[in-house]
Amino acid sequence: MLNLVALVLGLALWAALAAANVESLPGPAEVGRRFGELASDGTLAEDALASLRRVFVGFALGTLAAIPVGFLMGWYAVARGLLEPWVQFFRTIPPLALIPLAVVLMGIDETPKIFVIFLAAFLSSVVATLQGVVDVDRTLINAARVLGARDHTIFLRVVIPASTPFILVGMRIGLGSAWATLVAAELIAAQEGLGFRMQQAQLYYDLPTIFVGLISIGVLGLLMDRLLLFAERRLTGWQERR
Repeated sequence: MLNLVALVLGLALWAALAAANVESLPGPAEVGRRFGELASDGTLAEDALASLRRVFVGFALGTLAAIPVGFLMGWYAVARGLLEPWVQFFRTIPPLALIPLAVVLMGIDETPKIFVIFLAAFLSSVVATLQGVVDVDRTLINAARVLGARDHTIFLRVVIPASTPFILVGMRIGLGSAWATLVAAELIAAQEGLGFRMQQAQLYYDLPTIFVGLISIGVLGLLMDRLLLFAERRLTGWQERR
């Protein structure tokens, strides 16, 4: 109910600002009409699918690479000492700043677009996984060793379950970073995608199309985040919540 109230209030504020002609802001009705036009001719579906494909592939690859690297860094001090400086170094460099390098090295097809999204998701997830492993209660590990558990059993039965909440939070942050990087990634000679459509609309000062792109990205990102939140609740049902 509170979510519905927030939505109604947001739409009302938007309509009021548009009615006051604030910076030629298009209203909900105008954006809705443009949404219908783009949806009816198939443009919106094609752009949404193209952007979803890039985000999903980059996010999935980034997460799949980050989890084992994070576990390795968290479990072995030597690996942490060797890899953590590089992880922190690249975290200070925005993925968008690597676009020129990605274009030079990888060309202008889908590879550089997916690479910058991959990097955004990877860096968020690897730090969260590392922190999850490091923060595992030593008492649990010592108790397992006293009971005769070997390292691989401790890792599978204690470390992975205890660090799962951190991993899922990192995935949610990585998903947000992936969507945030999408628009810039689609600067790289894209011919379709929500970010591409917004950039084309900017050239013609087509504000309704820009709003359609923004809202579509927000809705798709929210739906994917809710799926991750659902998985988090199913996988960490043992965790106390408020």
